[in-house]
Amino acid sequence: MADSDLTQAELFDVFSNARRRRAVQYLKRQGCTCDLAPLVEQVAAWENDTDTDNVTRTQRRRVYISLYQTHLPMLEDHGIVDWDPDGHKIELLPNEDRFEPYLDRRLEDQQPWHQLYASVTGLGIVAFGLSSLAVGPLTTALAPAVAVALCFVVLGLAAAQYLSRRPGVSLPLGFPSR
Repeated sequence: MADSDLTQAELFDVFSNARRRRAVQYLKRQGCTCDLAPLVEQVAAWENDTDTDNVTRTQRRRVYISLYQTHLPMLEDHGIVDWDPDGHKIELLPNEDRFEPYLDRRLEDQQPWHQLYASVTGLGIVAFGLSSLAVGPLTTALAPAVAVALCFVVLGLAAAQYLSRRPGVSLPLGFPSR
């Protein structure tokens, strides 16, 4: 089946599995062709949130078996890759841009947004506690101003997170965009 023959439902079905999405994403990054071993290493590293050097034999074996027996044959059956199981060579077939909306876009450089939101929340709790106790410069009169300032910080973080997910948008302070 050629990739142009795939319906949207079939594409959703094919890319509903994270290992298949990651395999195609890795092939795109490698210039559309690679051997099975480095693909297995990278997919296992992504799944276990570690570097390829720290992937255990068990993690590697689990990914290898599923890619070899299930995922690569399915991708080949749908005309997305050309898979040689004997030579362990994989090639992403043309028109891979059609699959871009279905792929995990930033597997290696995820921004830790949860840490930024947690920091702002912690700062808000401390500011609220100090204003409630009227300790230091934060008095009950300043509490509304602190609350409004924290709301603007959260709004700014939300806007930065939204923009970081837009392709081609460059953000200050080293925040990567897709």
